[in-house]
Amino acid sequence: MRDRKPVQPEAAAPMLYLASQSPRRLQLLTQWGVTCELLLPDATEDAESLEAVKAGESPRRYVQRVTRLKLLAALQRLQRRGLPPAPVLCADTTVALGDRILGKPASADEARSMLAALSGRTHKVYTSVAVGVIQKTELSSHIYQALSASKVTFSELTPDAIDRYVATGESVGKAGAYGIQGLAALWTSRIDGSYSGIMGLPAFETAQVLQQAGLHLV
Repeated sequence: MRDRKPVQPEAAAPMLYLASQSPRRLQLLTQWGVTCELLLPDATEDAESLEAVKAGESPRRYVQRVTRLKLLAALQRLQRRGLPPAPVLCADTTVALGDRILGKPASADEARSMLAALSGRTHKVYTSVAVGVIQKTELSSHIYQALSASKVTFSELTPDAIDRYVATGESVGKAGAYGIQGLAALWTSRIDGSYSGIMGLPAFETAQVLQQAGLHLV
């Protein structure tokens, strides 16, 4: 009778807190084998104020600063709630047309204006991802951060096409008034960079910062 090799126990899935309401980020992390618990702001927190743009701020610097602020707020939230320690992940995405930052549209009219500006042009999408780990022995936090920069080229968009797209509701809550994973993909003639980064969480950069924080996805 042949000796049977002992069955190796399966490694536990890496676990982290996700301080983001984005279903796309949760979807991607789950797809990569990460177990996530949401760590969302309290009703008393003014999370929107963290996204305010400073005068003269470049899109690259803006998205990195906002991501770090969101992470610091999430780390404080973790300690305040007395939750078990685990890495905390935050990310932020912005669309830039030159030096102009296109955030989340506040209305359907603003969404139409953004899409008209992107029509037939190449724009940049910046996504910053950051992971924080609280070190109890040092009473401090270690933060690991990375930036993904991609270029997206849209075909010419007619006013009717823009109206139909905005009517679908896909523009709501999305930087630049569109989601690459939705119908806007039908307008996208070229992508240079990270598709997942354009969605809101760059795979390569996320794996790198998680590895620095002690979580290995593969």
